[in-house]
Amino acid sequence: MSAPSSTPKPLAGVRVLEFAQIAAGPFTGSLLADLGADVVKVERPDGGDGMRGWPPLHDGPEAGEGVFSGNFTSLNRNKRSIALDIKSPADRERLLTLIESADVFIENFRPGALIRAGLGYQQLQARNPRLVYCSITGYGQSGPYAQKGAFDVTVQAMSGVMSVTGEPDGPPVKCGVPVGDFATGLYAAFVTLAAVMRARETGQGAYVDCSILGALLGISALQTSEYFGTGAPPRRLGSAHPRNAPYAGFDAADKPFTIAAGNDKLWRDTCDIVGRPDLADDPRFATQSLRARNQQELAAILQPIFATRPAADWLAAFDGLGVPCAPINDFAEILSDPHVQDRGWVLPITMPNGAVADTVGFPVGLSDFTFEISRRPPLLGEHNDEVFEEWTARPLKAAQ
Repeated sequence: MSAPSSTPKPLAGVRVLEFAQIAAGPFTGSLLADLGADVVKVERPDGGDGMRGWPPLHDGPEAGEGVFSGNFTSLNRNKRSIALDIKSPADRERLLTLIESADVFIENFRPGALIRAGLGYQQLQARNPRLVYCSITGYGQSGPYAQKGAFDVTVQAMSGVMSVTGEPDGPPVKCGVPVGDFATGLYAAFVTLAAVMRARETGQGAYVDCSILGALLGISALQTSEYFGTGAPPRRLGSAHPRNAPYAGFDAADKPFTIAAGNDKLWRDTCDIVGRPDLADDPRFATQSLRARNQQELAAILQPIFATRPAADWLAAFDGLGVPCAPINDFAEILSDPHVQDRGWVLPITMPNGAVADTVGFPVGLSDFTFEISRRPPLLGEHNDEVFEEWTARPLKAAQ
């Protein structure tokens, strides 16, 4: 962990109760925690967040210290943990005392579950009118699918994302990154902060209804607008693009790479690089829309040329003329890449058992703010005493 910074963090003074587990909810909380909010993770005493048991599990440096999850670490740094059983009236009342000085409450239970437990938005708002209550679900709080179980992969399927992911002649596949969970976390954090800003001006909190399905449709704007404009659902294109070409992956002599000749100038530069200037005036490829329409024919011409030289040669040539291009990295390659190292995105993090691993830090720059890992990921219930002492000692008005 880095030394604490003397510069105030953007969200210093914002208090967040994160009553969520696994991915979307904890990612929402981690975004707020990384920017300085005091995020307190509320967990069940019997095991806590299920991600605590997810591999990779790191051994502590000393015998008997046990293992700690690297997955849990990546989403729960800079947070504190309290363990409460909401089925216990005493523990539920303790949680309600924290609500009184909280700015944000994040939860990812099925619709209605927390209302039945006495922890719904209207119930908590009665204790704290300023509270911003963020619910994260698969399909939202209303509609035919509101009570339907959901995980990232099932909502990728429902949303249409899987229908446009994969090779044209292959089956639909999910994105290799859980894009639904993490896009939802981004939307949830963004809207929650907007509501916090309003609450500070008006004294009135808000209810945020954020769903994985809605988030995936939101980030599918190009695909949904294509359907609205044409009446035909977009199809799988592998790494190709429906409106640009060449804009895809190709195999060099040794490994694959990508290029994105996204306009006529870049296309002409590409023709020069591959030694086929005549292609620039080929009537099949004369405009961007024609290249996209005839991209299979274009790929059949380019692929044999690319197979004659190593990827590094092609990438150097494309970079030389400013044509966007990239190697197709695996995570080992990109995490050790000099650009990623120069940006300072990979940082060491120490786990409660003393194990040290690398993690990706907050990847957005902000003037007068330096990201730091000021808190290691917490043990289950590690901060019960200090959180209750701190949060109940400060009057509500002091949080405004």
